[in-house]
Amino acid sequence: MADIAGVILAGGRATRMGGGDKGLRPLGDRRLIDHVIARLAPQVGAMALNANGDPARLAEFGLPILPDPIAGHPGPLAGVLAGLDWAAGAGIPAIVTAAADTPFFPEDLVARLSAAAGPKGLALAGSRDSDGKLWRQPTFGLWPVSLRHDLRAALEDGLRKVVLWTDRHEAGLAEFDATARDPFFNVNTPEDIRAAERLLEAQ
Repeated sequence: MADIAGVILAGGRATRMGGGDKGLRPLGDRRLIDHVIARLAPQVGAMALNANGDPARLAEFGLPILPDPIAGHPGPLAGVLAGLDWAAGAGIPAIVTAAADTPFFPEDLVARLSAAAGPKGLALAGSRDSDGKLWRQPTFGLWPVSLRHDLRAALEDGLRKVVLWTDRHEAGLAEFDATARDPFFNVNTPEDIRAAERLLEAQ
């Protein structure tokens, strides 16, 4: 969708993986972030990468590198804000975010989020497991640029939990089936890398 930009959230510290850029860990014949880029690129009109530290280490991707605009690693909402500020400068009305450690997210993510948008244009993804439990996925969302000043104020006021802010703004929910496999499976540990390898081989 040309009027929606994609922002890959890679600003975390990857403490359970021993630190460093988790998205650069190998998965199959590529890296985690390569899988994410390949899935998101066909769904959006432009892309950027939210990451902190020296941007030169990520220059090979040819994407704008957006550091958190709020100090202290306040979490994924800071990456969302970085993306919204960038999109505002580019004249793009909304962004969709995807986590850099989630290589199997849906190929219709952007379309489904757009269809589920709430009254303010905001939506989160969710996955329903085989027990019928619905899990919201706070790093996968549709975020309108019109809410960026409200988000900045909330972050500066200390808010960190994504769903507290999205509930405040009546976010819609795009629900995905996770009965066979959670499409939002994310890699947090070395054991998760091995599980992701098995999932990749099964595809």
